Amino acid sequence: MSASEFAVQHHFHSDRRSPGRWVLSHAFRHKWIIAMIIVGAFGNAALAAVPPRLIGVAFNAMLLPHPDFSILGWVAVWIIVSQLVRSVLQLGRNFGSEIIGQRMERDTRAELYASLLGKSMTFHGLRPLGDIMARATNDVREINLMLNPGINLVVGAGFFMLMPIVVAPTIHWSLFVVPSLFGVAYFTALRFYLRELGPATESVRRNFGAMNAGLSEALDGIEIVKGTAQEPQEIERFERNAKAYRDATIWQGNIEARFLPPLFLGLTETFGFLHALLLFQAGAVDLGGVVAYMVLLQLFGFPTFTSLFAYSQVAAGMAGARRILELITTETELDENKTGNAVPVKGAIEFRNVTFGYNGSMVLENVSFKVEPGHTVAIVGQTGAGKSTLSKLVNRTYDVMAGDILIDGVSVRDWHLESLRQQISIIEQDIFLFSRTVAENIAFGCPNATQDEIERAAKDAQAHEFIMGFKDGYQTVIGERGVTLSGGQRQRLALARAFLTNPRVLILDDSTSAIDSATEDQIQRAIERAAEGRTTLLITHRLSQIRWADQIVVLRKGRVAAVGDHETLMKVSEPYRRIFTRYEALGS
Repeated sequence: MSASEFAVQHHFHSDRRSPGRWVLSHAFRHKWIIAMIIVGAFGNAALAAVPPRLIGVAFNAMLLPHPDFSILGWVAVWIIVSQLVRSVLQLGRNFGSEIIGQRMERDTRAELYASLLGKSMTFHGLRPLGDIMARATNDVREINLMLNPGINLVVGAGFFMLMPIVVAPTIHWSLFVVPSLFGVAYFTALRFYLRELGPATESVRRNFGAMNAGLSEALDGIEIVKGTAQEPQEIERFERNAKAYRDATIWQGNIEARFLPPLFLGLTETFGFLHALLLFQAGAVDLGGVVAYMVLLQLFGFPTFTSLFAYSQVAAGMAGARRILELITTETELDENKTGNAVPVKGAIEFRNVTFGYNGSMVLENVSFKVEPGHTVAIVGQTGAGKSTLSKLVNRTYDVMAGDILIDGVSVRDWHLESLRQQISIIEQDIFLFSRTVAENIAFGCPNATQDEIERAAKDAQAHEFIMGFKDGYQTVIGERGVTLSGGQRQRLALARAFLTNPRVLILDDSTSAIDSATEDQIQRAIERAAEGRTTLLITHRLSQIRWADQIVVLRKGRVAAVGDHETLMKVSEPYRRIFTRYEALGS
């Protein structure tokens, strides 16, 4: 199995063996920026260590019997110069970190989006949309923040940790002891801190995703929520999810509150001062050296206090990276089969002992029938018989569990998936329309279609007249899922979209159910024109379409109960007679 159904083109191939490798593979695409960050961070820390030594020199100059103000002036000049250079290096470090963070966020979004488009319907059917959106937005943003300010501060803090250890021995060789002990205690505490922090930040990200998924689901089904007066229950559900997210955040806060390096910093300053005073009393260092050493120890304050924030940010970013990479690398059951059959489809379809189900529950069992090229076949059966599921197996939206489906005598598994789907058009019961113009929705499968071609398809689908009734005509922007349109209007736009793609196989999954009787004859004629010269599968309960079909397949409890034309089935198939009588009683 592959990680995606379609190998959607992405300009960069990342290392997906682990979250750390994945982040580094993205970051090391910008080596010159990383070099700029490291140089800037080192220069910033090194030049931060200059003022303490110069302050010591100035202090000694002022303690002379005759204070040397020229030394004081030169000290001031060198401090100003060093800090100006330091500010430039710090700007370069921060600027580089911001660039790499923003680029990382951009590239991560692009890679994740390309991966999601390539996943199968099985993947999308099992994943809560809200959780995916939380990962695609909030978790991706956390990766940006992990780079800047997170890792930016970590790198800077690392160099600041070195400076007192390296510079203190220039005052007296033994003064490296206390800074070194602080370094050992700092990194030991940091190791245990990160070990505790990791699961907490993972829990925060996971519970945020769950809260977002619940909210998204409630809003997506807001019509049902309001129609059944379930607002209080949904509010209670959201509050439970919010409480879990809050508790995870508090857990993380408790761990951060136990960060020990601030305590170690106080002890370091205390013992460092005592050590320096002992050396001063022994005459090993002068008073300026004591002052320089104490100011130098203050450099530990930057890594101590920024680490509390920086490492939490890095941990949150790595938790986000794990969640994003888990989405990207989740394997699907389908593959693109780039080397597969890609010739024009003639339209012969054969179901050969096909079995399929969802989550262990069988929907279709040992289904077998044939469709000749150019023929129209009506699929009928009671609700839950597996009619819609059957249609989704033809273009490999889902893959069969057992048996096989053949197109022109070739197993659908052996077809190039993109070529196969481009030649099969499915219009489903639940019509999805994008928040775009009417013209863009009709031309979705043929983005290069001309306006004349779009209008011709709309006229064939009996949609042109109502489209021209809109103020902006074909440039009218419709709401998501076409909520601003009636059911019949949505289905006619879907028909127009299918007609424009000129498929070799057309599958209509009860797609005319919302069309009123006044336009049914027009739509019927449009479907008949569309069916000319191509194989058509009609999943329908309209008797006019059932009678018109060349062949009828009757499904009952996931099995083929009968196959034949209308007259034959009325004579030999009791299940068909019952279905037909029920539809007739409904006025179809």
